[in-house]
Amino acid sequence: MNVIVYLIPIALVLGGLGLLAFVFTVKSKQYDDPEGNARRILSDQWDDHPKP
Repeated sequence: MNVIVYLIPIALVLGGLGLLAFVFTVKSKQYDDPEGNARRILSDQWDDHPKP
């Protein structure tokens, strides 16, 4: 039973870190155009220099 005293705070801290990481990726606009990225992967046009 004493193990739960350690596991619950550890789980909460790890969950909070995961949530903070997700919020950071959303704010840095990493999920802006998932449909366009999916179409570019399947495209037959290959560029030697990808656009920034």
